[in-house]
Amino acid sequence: MDRPKISLIEELVNRAFKEDISDGDVTTNAIVDEMQQAQAVWIAKEQGIVAGLDVAKQIFEHLDPKIRWDPNVRDGTPVDKGSEILIIKGKARALLTAERIALNIVQRMSGIATKTRQFVNAVEGYSTKILDTRKTVPGFRKLDKYAVKAGGGTNHRMGLFDMAMIKDNHIIAAGSIAKAVSDVRNTNPNITIEVETTGIEEVQQALSAKADIIMLDNMGIEEMKQAVEIIGTKAESEASGNVTLETVKDVAATGVDYISVGALTHSVKAFDISQRLTYFNNHTK
Repeated sequence: MDRPKISLIEELVNRAFKEDISDGDVTTNAIVDEMQQAQAVWIAKEQGIVAGLDVAKQIFEHLDPKIRWDPNVRDGTPVDKGSEILIIKGKARALLTAERIALNIVQRMSGIATKTRQFVNAVEGYSTKILDTRKTVPGFRKLDKYAVKAGGGTNHRMGLFDMAMIKDNHIIAAGSIAKAVSDVRNTNPNITIEVETTGIEEVQQALSAKADIIMLDNMGIEEMKQAVEIIGTKAESEASGNVTLETVKDVAATGVDYISVGALTHSVKAFDISQRLTYFNNHTK
């Protein structure tokens, strides 16, 4: 999986430190001498998939470039409750001051990866791929989508610029599906075009317009099966709309190529990780 670019992470880290630390960590700086060294361990408090460790490493290196980073797992690896994810050694101030920023990001990314793996496992045996959406935290999209890939999912479009998604309001603005597809195709002849449909009639209109992907939005299972049969190999199909872990297998059984799940990123539960100091030298101020 492609890791987020260093420049993006640096930008996020700089903003996070400015927000959380500003002029300094008054608690840590009052208690801990700047020369003191320490060791900390990250422990998984539940079972799931880890993601974002490289990002966390850069967060700690921001305060201590010589930090020693010894991960026991890699991104995308399953861990059990109680597992030691990594050991960190370096300046005690860095370990304490960067702790919350690093955990906030890794817990979110690991939560996304864990949820994604649950959906991927639920459709095992089918050719259907689990997709993410644009329902991400502003500024964190590349990290959110990286976490989806760590969990075994597939990234949909990154933004409004790399794929055309014709939704209901676009169709209203254009006047018809055919006109909307034609306008996009004439302006961007090489771009992939997906059309959102809500019924069989619109599916047929999207096929006639030669859409590349047809989204089956909030359709029932039987109507979705019919739509997939009509689409055949003339386009790819994507199911969307309130798909849950309880329903995703039935949706995959319709034969759709993709299932997009906004819940992977828009309402993810953070994966529980704790940081505990396991060594602290006795040098005092």
